[in-house]
Amino acid sequence: MLASAGALLLMVGLSSWFGAKQTTATPPPRPVPASASAPATPGPTTSALAKSTPLRLDVPAIDVHTRLMTLGLNTDHTVQVPPLSRDAPAGWYKNSPTPGQIGPAIILGHVDTAKYGPAVFYKLGKLKPGDEIKVTRADSSVAVFKVDEVALYSKQQFPTKKVYGDIDHPGLRLITCGGTFDFSARSYEDNTVIFASLVGSS
Repeated sequence: MLASAGALLLMVGLSSWFGAKQTTATPPPRPVPASASAPATPGPTTSALAKSTPLRLDVPAIDVHTRLMTLGLNTDHTVQVPPLSRDAPAGWYKNSPTPGQIGPAIILGHVDTAKYGPAVFYKLGKLKPGDEIKVTRADSSVAVFKVDEVALYSKQQFPTKKVYGDIDHPGLRLITCGGTFDFSARSYEDNTVIFASLVGSS
């Protein structure tokens, strides 16, 4: 599970790398702002799964179907992010639990890129509680999650513990940039975060 220090490094990495330049005519969908102190209420959960590397992410409600790359840490101890290339996949942070294990599994993706426009998580803010998320794992199982909460947080007041802290059930966090684009800083001011809980597997 993620320690507090590791979680803070994740937040810094996101702030530094996502949203290099807004090129899309329409801003990405914006969820209703949430209080940083409000807890994400987990939905019905099922038994945790054994450790198994995630290979694919499917979010039918927003037509996201992506392979998953594995992300670690850069030499400066910020988290790696997927490349800023056309059709770049989302990525699972390997120092978090694998999806289906107890704890918050972390998956990161770009909202857009300077050169190619909307990216894999461009529509993340359109998700609603109850929407389904599926993660295909290396052991051929599919972990099925339901969205508990969709939140938009200022990077200046990011609720590190809520997003990355230990939890007592198998959880999932999908994270990208969002909100207003700051052209002087060349980055988005906020992060869109999806909280989800495991509800089954196949």
